[in-house]
Amino acid sequence: MLKIGLLREGKTPPDRRVPLTPKKCAEAQATFPGLQIVVQSSPLRSYADQEYRDLGLEVRDDVADCDVLLGVKEVAVAALLPHQTYLFFSHTIKEQPANQPLLRAVLDRGITLLDYELITNERGERVVAFGRYAGIVGAYNGLLTYGRKHGLFALKPAHECVDMDDMQEEYFKVKALPPIKIAVTGTGRVAQGALEVLDRVGIRRVSVYDYLYHDFREPVYAQLGSGDYNRRRDGRVWDTPDFHQRPEAYESTFGLFAPVTDLLIACAFWHPAAPRLFELADTGGPNFRINTIADVTCDVNGSIPVTQRSTTIPAPAFDYDPATGSLAPPYSGAHHLTVMAVDNLPCELPRNASRDFGRQLLDHVFPQFFNGDAGGVLARATIAKDGELTERFGYLAGYAAGATRP
Repeated sequence: MLKIGLLREGKTPPDRRVPLTPKKCAEAQATFPGLQIVVQSSPLRSYADQEYRDLGLEVRDDVADCDVLLGVKEVAVAALLPHQTYLFFSHTIKEQPANQPLLRAVLDRGITLLDYELITNERGERVVAFGRYAGIVGAYNGLLTYGRKHGLFALKPAHECVDMDDMQEEYFKVKALPPIKIAVTGTGRVAQGALEVLDRVGIRRVSVYDYLYHDFREPVYAQLGSGDYNRRRDGRVWDTPDFHQRPEAYESTFGLFAPVTDLLIACAFWHPAAPRLFELADTGGPNFRINTIADVTCDVNGSIPVTQRSTTIPAPAFDYDPATGSLAPPYSGAHHLTVMAVDNLPCELPRNASRDFGRQLLDHVFPQFFNGDAGGVLARATIAKDGELTERFGYLAGYAAGATRP
């Protein structure tokens, strides 16, 4: 018998997502004999306690007797149970300062910690993530922001929609878009989510060449891979694996796109050693047409330098004034650049995002609990076992002890 507990989320602001929806819990128990799922009661999650009870699941406050505890965001240090096994997004593997006490407590209390971010297939590709919904909501918010900025239409915020079906009812308003050009950076699941929205809205996709050199009588978008807006400094031919291994050897060519782009939807993963798309000084020049940016990646002071802070779901945008380099309230100046930089986008469609996430868990993680981890999926995702860092994550020892990175 394996007993899995579904944790209530405890972070502020509250996260209403769940690792498993009621139907996914029922499916898991039917698929894996010997599995029992217990749900910790919560007044905040997007699926009510009663929805779990209606499918025969036990809902209670205490889940300490479970073998594995599943959450979404980091568990509060005070709530960590000694000698327990947890699976959640810990945000510790990059030595994030805010979560150093969390990892310290994991080690001190003999806890086994697995992280969704580390769940990969045999090719090293992540198979459990909320990225698609970050792209979906990010692109929607980008259109919402552009519409508000130019007084074209007023989309209902995604978090005010019941679910994605409700959000899609708003798409008809986007037909008021003039013949603008939209650039989407990235080729991963985040970018694919963004493309889903643009396609459903009815915005035409064009080639990178046509995007750069042709005008259109309708709104269009182009998807840009890293090779479309970066080049090797030494002039040699583009090499994608080399770019990922040595990003410092490359420079941005995004200046080709800035004069013809109105809305930028940034979905590409960015390494700190890689070039930025543009520099702050570029934004005030005559060859910078972009006036709205949806920074879905939300790397503060990262690939999009005007993203100088993240934003919240209730207040998703701010303006950047190229003339002064200062931030201002959104939509406050005709020559301002308006930036949407919400850092928890999937939370705006918690029910849909949770359904998608649960499907990934059932397909890629739960079988490993019952086949002795034959694929090594759980082992690769384990940061600490019984209070000891695993070999792969030994580099976190200094961080966990409180030492600062040199």
